[in-house]
Amino acid sequence: MNGPESHPPAQHQERQPGRQHAMQPEPEVVPEWTGAGLLRGKAAIITGGDSGIGRAVAVAYAREGADVGIVYLEEHEDAQETRRLVEREGTRFAAVAGDVGDEAFCREAVRTLAGEFGRLDVLVNNAGEQHLQQRLEDVTESQLVRTFKTNIFSLFFMT
Repeated sequence: MNGPESHPPAQHQERQPGRQHAMQPEPEVVPEWTGAGLLRGKAAIITGGDSGIGRAVAVAYAREGADVGIVYLEEHEDAQETRRLVEREGTRFAAVAGDVGDEAFCREAVRTLAGEFGRLDVLVNNAGEQHLQQRLEDVTESQLVRTFKTNIFSLFFMT
């Protein structure tokens, strides 16, 4: 997309979480710039790092020299693309699949990634979900609970 007048068409997927690899055109993740090594020797966890903003952060951190661990729900194909992009930057990559709304999973994910890298320096709490409804009263209790577990509780569980 070149310029402010060129916008891709709006896209909507009927499932949670969405799949970045299914978007057409697929979002650009890696802008052209040279890292300065600002995160060399550091290790980062990025929740929701398989796609979207999380993937862009994972690649940017790798470009700055950080080893990158991502936590994602079940989008394995998207996670593999993030792996490819991070490793292309020359840093280590690890991924743990599971539900950040589950406290026990979060504790285990942090233990696993800390063990993989020997340290953890940065946490990016990026995972999130939403359930679009036409009217507020159409939001179900289960959707509300699920949203709070992912978007709010996970911040505490991961930290």
